[in-house]
Amino acid sequence: MLKLIFIGVRGFLLNDTTPAIALKTVVDTKMLNSNKPMALQLRKFLSCFTLVSLIFSSCTLFAETPALAEAGMSIETIKKAVVQIKVYSQSNDPYSPWLSGNVTSATGTGFLIGKNRILTNAHVVSNAKFIEAQRNKQTEWYELKTVYIAHDCDLAILEAKSGSFYDDNYEFSFGDIPELGTPIDIVGYPIGGSKISISRGIVSRIEQSTYAHSQVDSHLVIQVDAAINPGNSGGPALQNGKVVGVAFQAATKGENIGYIIPTNVISHFLKDSEDGKYDGYVELGVHVQSSYSLSHRKFRKIPEDAEGVFITNVLRGGAGEGYLYPGDLLLSIDGMPIGKNGTVAYNSESRVDFIEIVDNKFAGEQIKFELIRDGKRLNVSFPAKRMEDLDYMRSSYDRPYPYFIFAGLVFQPLNRDLLEAWARVGQTQGGSQFLYRFQNFPEIKENQKEDVVLYRKLSHPINSALDYYINMTVSEVNGKKISNLNEMIRLLQNSKSKYVRISFLDLPLPLILNLEDTLKADEEIRNAYNLTETNK
Repeated sequence: MLKLIFIGVRGFLLNDTTPAIALKTVVDTKMLNSNKPMALQLRKFLSCFTLVSLIFSSCTLFAETPALAEAGMSIETIKKAVVQIKVYSQSNDPYSPWLSGNVTSATGTGFLIGKNRILTNAHVVSNAKFIEAQRNKQTEWYELKTVYIAHDCDLAILEAKSGSFYDDNYEFSFGDIPELGTPIDIVGYPIGGSKISISRGIVSRIEQSTYAHSQVDSHLVIQVDAAINPGNSGGPALQNGKVVGVAFQAATKGENIGYIIPTNVISHFLKDSEDGKYDGYVELGVHVQSSYSLSHRKFRKIPEDAEGVFITNVLRGGAGEGYLYPGDLLLSIDGMPIGKNGTVAYNSESRVDFIEIVDNKFAGEQIKFELIRDGKRLNVSFPAKRMEDLDYMRSSYDRPYPYFIFAGLVFQPLNRDLLEAWARVGQTQGGSQFLYRFQNFPEIKENQKEDVVLYRKLSHPINSALDYYINMTVSEVNGKKISNLNEMIRLLQNSKSKYVRISFLDLPLPLILNLEDTLKADEEIRNAYNLTETNK
């Protein structure tokens, strides 16, 4: 999401939270070997993507906390509502998308919230092939199914297939966002033991921050100093006997710095799903800059008493397109004054980024701004909307990676997962164009729905002299511009010419292939590399 000013500020540099995934490899799959010349620039760029989804195991049970006693809630009641989840998952390899990845198992936590629904994190059940769960004192594991999953806010709803799973249960209700400095209890099945665990901490910060699961979206988070360890993911954070958040990630630096998803994000997810379909968050789609600079304010004819933030760019596809413009000073949103640092008053104790107000809206709801444009005060109002380009930039789950192999050349839409895998195997020479276009795609795209890249080859005599084109972005096939991989495949498969011309951005000479020789080579490549299918 364009929270915290999207790419320009925090859309890519994902603080220091990390998914500490406790995984066990069940089945190993052979992978094709790759060369290892690693580009330092890309490794540094992608190292900030290593955020750990907190899929966790188990620990010991602490004594009943005073907060729970005051709320009239016993440990035995909590046990009836908290669920241990075991997941068997398998993802494809983005660098070799025709291969399946390893089958792994991991455990996390969930809890009952009514209507036989189990709330947990999306990262706990992403790429799942089989999910099972067990409640306290149950002796068997029950199969679960995923009802709704929201990768942009890292939440999911599960349901047991057997009604007996819910016998003698308790369903949590939700409370308000807790105040700073108040105690909070984190419940779950983290590493360290096999029984339910309760750890106590203090609410130490409330702010917008990047969610590790998608590596793009930012929403409100609550920082706590309670231990959140592998296995806690998806577990409830309790205050006065009510759920005030869901444990989901922890900091890699420092000690006992954990984060929970607050109830306003949970409520947004649950309300969005009420119609039987999860649509996702809306996006304002702007970059902004603080208004502290006196020279900037004078140049823009801004009164001394006016606060707010300047718009520096409006992205295509965002809700603000056509309504907001670079140079506008945003004074207020929905009647709430915006500070020079871009924050609005959240409560008597804290402030949050003004994008949080947009974050809480649904598609079609009005966003109202008071602003100064060219020295004049204006009021603008427009509907909130989703921004499809962010789907392209998120980490991908629960679906295969599309690809196309032609003359042993592997073409694939550029995505975050491919960049990470590409860096790990070291095939990064000349890839600065990849990085630039991916990071700035919403701003520089023309008619592209996605960038198609030639990122590797399966060596064969037909492509032995084509290394010059590796790590380049496709622009045209036989003189016709392409906007996505499907268009490229259609043009190649329907080509009647003796020669096929594939043009690339910033390269004056196209790649030329003899069509008849290519079709023969494809069969040889399929056999040589033991490919059951070469295109998808």
